[in-house]
Amino acid sequence: MAVSTSYIKGKHILAVDDEEDILDTIEDILDEAHVDRAATYETASRKIREKHYDLAILDIMGVDGLKLLEESVQRGIPTVMLTAHSINPETLLESIRKGAISYLPKETLAELDLLLNDLLGCHERGEAPWKLLFEKLGDYFDKRFGPDWKAKEKEFWSEFSRTYQIGKGIQERLKHDPRVLGKGI
Repeated sequence: MAVSTSYIKGKHILAVDDEEDILDTIEDILDEAHVDRAATYETASRKIREKHYDLAILDIMGVDGLKLLEESVQRGIPTVMLTAHSINPETLLESIRKGAISYLPKETLAELDLLLNDLLGCHERGEAPWKLLFEKLGDYFDKRFGPDWKAKEKEFWSEFSRTYQIGKGIQERLKHDPRVLGKGI
């Protein structure tokens, strides 16, 4: 299926993973974008501070991705967490709370360009990327985590499903978004 509008084309994307083959794959899949790579926390942190990115894709394990998430959100960079070993309800929840726009299992790497295009489209149109993610991968999370995986944090998930746009992660990103700050909101 052809994508009618490319939200990836020409974007400057930071991909961070301690596995070179994953970085190679991301770079190959996102061939319409300008992909900058980092294999360590230190390199990624420096790049986040020194350059502007339209998107960051962060691994969680091996590069301290959750700490990098905080740094990228502070710089106003939409950030997607991409993980294999940390695919669990706790890191999903922490990613949401810290301001990620999505949380993807590495098992979806073959579809990364399509998923990111849809997520960036939502983000740029002011729609809820998390809503889209759960529409596309909700069954995956239910199967992976078990049917009652949201029960432990029932209050959070209940509120989150009603207010995808107003969650703490969104608020955190908005505090650093120059488009919002310039309006005095």
